[in-house]
Amino acid sequence: MIASCTEKRGSLLAKERDVIGQYRIARIIHNGNSNQVWEAIKQPEGTHVALKTLKPKYAEDKVEIGFMKNEAEAGKALQHPNIIKVLEFGTDKNTPFVAMELFSEITLKKAIRKGPDSVAYMLPKIIQKACEGLFAMHSQGYLHCDVKPENFLVNRDGDVKVIDFSLAQKIKTGLAKLFGGKPKAVAGTMSYMSPEQIKAGALDPRSDVYSFGCVLFELACGKPPYTGTSPTDLLNKHISAAIPSPVVGNDNVTQEFANVLKVMMAKKPGDRYENIWEAFKVLKATKIFKRPPRIPETSIFDAPAGTGEQE
Repeated sequence: MIASCTEKRGSLLAKERDVIGQYRIARIIHNGNSNQVWEAIKQPEGTHVALKTLKPKYAEDKVEIGFMKNEAEAGKALQHPNIIKVLEFGTDKNTPFVAMELFSEITLKKAIRKGPDSVAYMLPKIIQKACEGLFAMHSQGYLHCDVKPENFLVNRDGDVKVIDFSLAQKIKTGLAKLFGGKPKAVAGTMSYMSPEQIKAGALDPRSDVYSFGCVLFELACGKPPYTGTSPTDLLNKHISAAIPSPVVGNDNVTQEFANVLKVMMAKKPGDRYENIWEAFKVLKATKIFKRPPRIPETSIFDAPAGTGEQE
């Protein structure tokens, strides 16, 4: 009888943990350093969503909670088919969470890990949809500030959603642009940060253009444009090292495409395309590969359920 009561108590506790707010946890999608992303079912509607939660270790971390609140605030303000839809921010059982639209589980980073050929055959469409999402974000008053392969979800049709607005900033205009105020602390992902972001300088859409250039380099070559022996070395390369050519990393890449990336990744913002749409117009007219990429015999989108990622 005692064993039976213990089993029931354990079962009840498991059920309590399986429900956060209005959402019943179905399965894990992504396990990050400070957070996890789950497929969950909103009750009573039965709608499937992606639920990002902070791990217990970070549940009271003010910085991490601040990132999550910022993601929710920016995400709810953004509306576009190529931007993930954020539904709400909340806290339940001492667990902060953000609920959002459920889309493909595969990030561009996961695709790259399987080799550039995994998505090379639909790269033009991926570029278009990613640019549309970023341009919509800029047009609606926000910079992403963490453009990297992990923050683009892609499905088997080449549709893309921009995700993760933890570091997003409102674009400064008018007097705020002139005087700026106190600069924000340096934050971002080192392999993709623009020189001005590293220096905690004033940011505008051209900073995201630089980062997206780094993403395109990695999509073409399978590795980021810069690596370093230390974090400082890596950041210094973004600031002062020569811009590498993707032709060296992939001999099927055209020189024309390399030239576009060189402009996108220019050290000075004034030497880059004015915005992501100007970059896209040039990319659209540029041949990326000398030889058309083949469609892989085994698709990365056919992986078993639960092995994907969503941040």
